[in-house]
Amino acid sequence: MNKILIVDDDIAFGQMLQNYLTRNQFKVKILHSPGEVQQHIRKNFYDLVLTDLRMPDFSGMDIIRIIRQESMKTKIIMMTGYADITTAIQSIKQGAYNYIPKPFQPQELMNMIREALSSGLSKTSIKKNPTDNNSLPDFFEGKSKPSKRLNKHIDLVAPTPMSVLILGESGTGKEYVARSIHQKSKRAEQPFVAVDCGAIPKELVASEFFGHVKGSFTGAATDKTGYFESANGGTLFLDEVGNLSYNTQIQLLRALQERKVKPVGSSKEVPVDVRIIAATNEDLKSAQQDGRFREDLYHRLNEFQIDVPSLHERKEDVMAFARFFLDQANAYLSRNVAGFEPDVEAAFERYSWPGNLREMKNVIKRAVLLVPGEQITLNEIPEELYQISGKEDKFTLYSETNEITLIEKALEKADYNKSKAARILKIDRKTLYNKLKLYRIELPEKQNGN
Repeated sequence: MNKILIVDDDIAFGQMLQNYLTRNQFKVKILHSPGEVQQHIRKNFYDLVLTDLRMPDFSGMDIIRIIRQESMKTKIIMMTGYADITTAIQSIKQGAYNYIPKPFQPQELMNMIREALSSGLSKTSIKKNPTDNNSLPDFFEGKSKPSKRLNKHIDLVAPTPMSVLILGESGTGKEYVARSIHQKSKRAEQPFVAVDCGAIPKELVASEFFGHVKGSFTGAATDKTGYFESANGGTLFLDEVGNLSYNTQIQLLRALQERKVKPVGSSKEVPVDVRIIAATNEDLKSAQQDGRFREDLYHRLNEFQIDVPSLHERKEDVMAFARFFLDQANAYLSRNVAGFEPDVEAAFERYSWPGNLREMKNVIKRAVLLVPGEQITLNEIPEELYQISGKEDKFTLYSETNEITLIEKALEKADYNKSKAARILKIDRKTLYNKLKLYRIELPEKQNGN
């Protein structure tokens, strides 16, 4: 029976979640403070932790750090409001397996939990192919100019032995690019080992990269093979390489130069033959100037640089990616959703996608689970995708068919004050009155204020 830990300051919500998971044959514990978590996690192992992002006096990021200090095998799912999407994506950099926006459907959470528990090794170890279904392609090649440039660079460098540095925003698919390079290289039949450098505790870095022998330190109950040996003959992908400590950078540089590693506690060096592909969303040149990243290591990693465009830069590819992820979600959830209503396509093309491809994949998977019919509608996607947020909530009415939905949401947000609703919608009050009459939108009784 898998063990799940819930960390949430909302006692009622936590209890409801605990009851649901217990009914689904999980052994569940709920805690409400970081002190409890730190003390408890030292004595107990959990297969998965569900933690809220925003809590008084501490956050889900604190929980990630606490858990990663004690266990590398525990999966972490961050629960967050959709407004915190950027922070939720950062949580994946810190070691979370995935995030789920609130409110969510119970089955949606259950699917994500099962996906996490069945994913095998931790994100800091040898990663499984991230595609949800093996019969579907791993990497989608867009048709926009930025996509064509990216694909050209992949094809150009893949057959060579050169080290590659992949730059791009979080969620743009840097690991997919790395896998594509590996699959098109002469090492395609050899291992591809992906390492999330930002999720490895400093005290375990040497052991994780180079391995250790039994008894070399407290807790070393057996011999361990490090990432370099696991990737021997193949490709070692260093994700978020900018998060490595300065001392680790020295050790990594030595291993790359000498092509040998020495496991912790061993006197023998092991020869290794690996191709290095590194990725980061950090400005490593600035990190060099600040003394946080070694210049010699930077040049060793950056024999060829690939810049992965954001989804916002690939506007022509937005709906092509959406249909690609729709096919994946259909296969994963055993559904047969045919496509998207025009309003949804318009919303997708207007939205800035701060979480890039990862955000789109999650949005579509959630929509496929929720949709009752064959077409995904505005009802199945977060409203943030079709409203523009600034200092105040603003709405844009961009097609007749979605105006009713947006007007009703604005009225509800304004507590049915029509003047305030008009300001939210950024239209004058007379226009709003005309639209209320046109669409025969009736306000609740006693809610006809100005």
